[in-house]
Amino acid sequence: MELRTLRYFVAVAEELHFGRAAARLHMSQPPLSRAIKQLETEAGAPLFDRSSAGVTLTPVGAVLLDEARALLDQADRVRLRVAAAAGNATLTVGILGGSSDPGATRLARAYHRQHPRVEVRIRDTDLTDPTCGLHAGAVDVALTRGPFNGTGLSVHELRADPVGALLRTDDPLARHDSLKLADLADRRWFRFPEGTDPLWQSYWNGGEPRDGPVVRAVQECRQAVLWNATVGITLLGHEPVRGLTVVPLSDMPPSRVVVAWNAGDTNPLIRSFARIALAAYRDGGPPPPRSLR
Repeated sequence: MELRTLRYFVAVAEELHFGRAAARLHMSQPPLSRAIKQLETEAGAPLFDRSSAGVTLTPVGAVLLDEARALLDQADRVRLRVAAAAGNATLTVGILGGSSDPGATRLARAYHRQHPRVEVRIRDTDLTDPTCGLHAGAVDVALTRGPFNGTGLSVHELRADPVGALLRTDDPLARHDSLKLADLADRRWFRFPEGTDPLWQSYWNGGEPRDGPVVRAVQECRQAVLWNATVGITLLGHEPVRGLTVVPLSDMPPSRVVVAWNAGDTNPLIRSFARIALAAYRDGGPPPPRSLR
């Protein structure tokens, strides 16, 4: 049994749907179905019960799922140890500029404890590229925020943070306990350059086209408000500079911290990074989903 075929099997077993599994593996469904049929021939028994109600694992399939996960985990460990011993185990991590997230600090410590011989290279990116270079192939994995174009990417949420309106302290709206987007409708906003991911741009502009100064970094956002009395959206947890304040926005969804990577990349360092990230951000919470194994 080839490891690649076992990865196909695990995807189908976890999704219990050939179409979703094919999408997750970034392949078409016919070759996936043929691979599972061949695996069933090798196993000498059906691995799935297929009916109009859906797909379920057979008892034989349940046994193989446990064994396949163990084999794939062991294969990943072998690859990591060999790469580390050869001195060529590196991981390039893209991080959105201006981040001082304590979750990232826990992640860095936990990842180093588990992979002390892996060299982690950090690529800091500005606010115009929320994928931190993933689509361009500049990084292996990104620690960033959504939403953005996730085509071809695996994206897993780590945390959701409330947001608010960034205002000057002498702004009349700064006296409010909370605001709605409609309260900011007639104001000039800071915005990102043309060509910035549309989903990302729309979120930070409150879902509407805006007019105002163009910014690329967190510090530029703050200075645009301070010098021009524009407004914009920022995290409630961000400590504003002197002269600025943040008022909660009651009708804005939270900003989601995510870990993302190219879905077709089988580098075990990436999957390990994602598992450790989920644990670090949940700070000892439940184990990561099987889909990251």
